[in-house]
Amino acid sequence: MHIRRPLVAVILSCSMLALVGCETAPPALERPAAFTPLGVTAPYLYGPVIGGNRARAAKLRAAKIRPLTPYAASAYMANLGAELRQQTAGIGLDVLNVGSGIVIRIPATFTFDPGSAIVKAQTDATLLEIARTVKTRNQTFVDVLAHTDTSGTPQGNLALSQKRAAAVATYLAGHGVAKARIASHGLGESVPLYNPDVTEEQKAANRRIEIRLVPYVG
Repeated sequence: MHIRRPLVAVILSCSMLALVGCETAPPALERPAAFTPLGVTAPYLYGPVIGGNRARAAKLRAAKIRPLTPYAASAYMANLGAELRQQTAGIGLDVLNVGSGIVIRIPATFTFDPGSAIVKAQTDATLLEIARTVKTRNQTFVDVLAHTDTSGTPQGNLALSQKRAAAVATYLAGHGVAKARIASHGLGESVPLYNPDVTEEQKAANRRIEIRLVPYVG
């Protein structure tokens, strides 16, 4: 049977498109089996600010910081998120939208040496970039949360995380972020991203600092 030339061209064109589609389709990304889906769903990220909204708001009022209106809060946080993403592009941080707030998740490579609560050089440069933006966007609460892996004892890890959270809070305050806006809290090993954390990569993921920015709404 003879197929007319135009029909042959159509068939060949469709075949080529199918091949191109197969070649350019993005590969499926598979989440590791051990990953606990805490990414942006963990309850601790959605709770009230550290110390309670009422007490923290009183500190901001005393510092003469004006609250956002409910109408303005959404656009304010969207602009803040966009600015942070642009400023930290290529550094390797996560800037996550969590509820009405923003969480800046800093991985272990930019935080502390094992067992230490001393801000190291890489952390210094990273936190400085964050502080430059956060200090100008002063209509937000700033919560600093610190985590550890499961090495050591729960009590020791809790104490270490509290020291690390306090160190980051002190750094931000020392680089222009109003102290009235900042609170810190260590969670130790209680909310791991990986459970159990067997490999060094998993442990490093669990050792993280999170800076949560929550709109100050009047």
